[in-house]
Amino acid sequence: MKPRRAAVFLSLVAALTLRAEEPKKAAAPAPPFAIRVTLLGTGNPRPSMSRFGPSILVEAATSPPTRILVDAGRGAALRLFSIGGRDLLAGIDLVLLTHLHSDHVVGLPDLWLTGWLFGRASPFSLKGPEGTAALMAHLEKAFEFDVRVRRDIDERLPGKGAEVDAREIPPETAVGISGVKISAFAVEHGPVKPAYGYRIEFAGKSVVLSGDTRYSENLVAHAKGCDVLVHEVVAPEAERRHAQVRDRAAIQRIIDHHTTPEDAGKVFAEVKPGLAVYSHIVPSPAVEKDLVAPTRRTYSGPLAVGYDLMSISIGERIAVEKRAAAVE
Repeated sequence: MKPRRAAVFLSLVAALTLRAEEPKKAAAPAPPFAIRVTLLGTGNPRPSMSRFGPSILVEAATSPPTRILVDAGRGAALRLFSIGGRDLLAGIDLVLLTHLHSDHVVGLPDLWLTGWLFGRASPFSLKGPEGTAALMAHLEKAFEFDVRVRRDIDERLPGKGAEVDAREIPPETAVGISGVKISAFAVEHGPVKPAYGYRIEFAGKSVVLSGDTRYSENLVAHAKGCDVLVHEVVAPEAERRHAQVRDRAAIQRIIDHHTTPEDAGKVFAEVKPGLAVYSHIVPSPAVEKDLVAPTRRTYSGPLAVGYDLMSISIGERIAVEKRAAAVE
């Protein structure tokens, strides 16, 4: 055999030997959850570094994963980027709005436009109650200059990623995305109408998100049998101590539009979730003793007081942990 042919032959033998010795890649393990819920922000209109504005990420273990964001309060884009980098920030499949109070929507421009800057090439998809389409139409008008410059003049970003697909859904309506079922239902947020809660279901598991509400029989009806119920709460005495609003009558109206721990406990006792979780905690400085003891007067089941970046995995069991930051 000529030297050059011999060298080629030996190289091929070596390559085949190395390939044979490489261990076979194991199949990717199935995720340990059907649904994972991450509380991005557990706060309210009050600015707080420990409780960002209300926003909840729901991830279903479809292939690829389906990522649904419920509300986009202050700092939602920051939290998404911190736990998943640009891929998560640009990879939200659907935003759901519970209602149009500012603390639930003030993060929308950041989410919409920064997600586009970081790689989203498809329209920003949003669903919510009546008024959702008008809200996004006005935001498109407000940021018309920014979109035009980045799309047509400077970065030349793909125009599709700046488009908005905003749709309004009536209450008591179910919609689907990638095999995930989403049911919208009306809740009782005082004079704020419409206000929605959502039930999200996948692979036999479910999470219910109350949105802003006082005690709601309709919420109880829609939440029964769920694995996890994430419910808002107001601690009346703590709100009176810490409220930034000075008018006592206005403070009372705030309390009246939300759910006290005792009433939340009644909801939990009727629903019997695998786990009840508090989020949208009013006021932000409220601590566990303000919430847990009064809840226990009416409910004795599993209960957690939510905190920013609490992660709840719903699979064969329900697991709670703090979600680690991926990007500083």
